[in-house]
Amino acid sequence: MSLPLEGLSAVVTGAGRGLGRAEALELARLGAAVVVNDFGQPGRDGSGEASAAPAEEVAAEIRAAGGKALSHTGDVADFRQAGELIRLAIAEFGKLDVLVNNAGILRDRMVFSMTEEEWDSVIRVHLKGHFNTTHFAAAHWRERSKAAGGAVYGRIVNTSSEAFLAGSAGQPNYAAAKGGIVGLTTSTALALAKYGVTANAICPRARTRMTEDVFAGLERPEGGLDPLAPEHVAPLVGYLASPAAARVNGQLLVVHGGMVAVVERPRVAAKFDSKQDTFTYDELDALLGAHYAQQPAGETFAAAEVLGLKRG
Repeated sequence: MSLPLEGLSAVVTGAGRGLGRAEALELARLGAAVVVNDFGQPGRDGSGEASAAPAEEVAAEIRAAGGKALSHTGDVADFRQAGELIRLAIAEFGKLDVLVNNAGILRDRMVFSMTEEEWDSVIRVHLKGHFNTTHFAAAHWRERSKAAGGAVYGRIVNTSSEAFLAGSAGQPNYAAAKGGIVGLTTSTALALAKYGVTANAICPRARTRMTEDVFAGLERPEGGLDPLAPEHVAPLVGYLASPAAARVNGQLLVVHGGMVAVVERPRVAAKFDSKQDTFTYDELDALLGAHYAQQPAGETFAAAEVLGLKRG
């Protein structure tokens, strides 16, 4: 019996630890040949000397289990190095089929205290990093589709966050980057659908080096799998990368602890029409004032409540 991803190749960024590692192992378990990418800096804020060890250790783990894998230690936020990563997968495995974007850093601070560098660095790694790899993978699939005269196989799984959905007061840079990733995903999904490529985003919740402070108060269970283990997230990534998910495109899914929630796109909650050519201040005050007076104080966007989720 063949495996779901047998004969396919994948790139997973930020795969030396945490979520990326679990995702790379899952794709390999399902039969994919994997390029494990990780810049290897020890600090979750992107600090410290880069190391080849994290990526190579995961690649070695895949090979030891009988799979195919190699490591890449480039910085995906660098346009040239991201291109080298995609070209490496194509050169080694003949083509690229799956791209999982996961690399990221944190530099948390309130918006009134955040420096320009703290803003730029997080946007660079998360949002630009996602764009860079997507750009080169998309060009590869477009060229293959033109040569084949029809659709080819391509899957993109991007990593957003509940910080975008529900807000995160101390993470304006991170929340903005994760919101931008959703926009990049939906745009990419529309652009590449005619080539046979899908693009989806997940909002994972897991206990990793990136979230050690967030979940510090939640103890690990003594027996069984930790509800916040990255291994709860990896199966969804494996599914989205598979042929079975061909009809799933441009979607955002929240996943953690044995739960998957499909997020609807924003819907109009209320609509008002002016009684003259254009609104006046007094008319807007009367209409919108009455509307928001009926809402709970301070809750203008309640995606977390709608999903039945609470941010950890």
